[in-house]
Amino acid sequence: MKKVELLNKYLSNLAVLLIKLHNLHWNVVGQQFMSIHNFTESQYDTYFVYYDDVAEALKMQGQRPLVKMKDYLAVASIQEVEDKDFSPCEVLSIIKADMEEMNRLAREIRAIASEEDDFAVANMMEDHISATVKQLWFIDSMTKVDCKL
Repeated sequence: MKKVELLNKYLSNLAVLLIKLHNLHWNVVGQQFMSIHNFTESQYDTYFVYYDDVAEALKMQGQRPLVKMKDYLAVASIQEVEDKDFSPCEVLSIIKADMEEMNRLAREIRAIASEEDDFAVANMMEDHISATVKQLWFIDSMTKVDCKL
């Protein structure tokens, strides 16, 4: 049951992250606007696929995924951000922190799924972890000179 609870938390984080990434996408300002605008778009496209995959994984296990925003907000460990202008460094700092949380949670789910011989969920989390590690490297490379993260 712990795995189902964590999958719903992961799903909730993805839902909050999708909205948050759109906020950052629309409200980034500054000289790196275009590159950050495109980066955030690629991220929310990826996370939408993850969102659907996680909900379907829950359904395949005979569970009902959370579906209401109020439930997502109550369960998520990722928080919303305000409606304001964001510098490129702010955007990348916010995304990096959220990716680190998603990576931590994915590793926890993967460990439980592996113990339960749930190859499908363990493999899905492996894929998410691998992709997230690469994105974290991208962020570190983008912020190495201009941002103090």
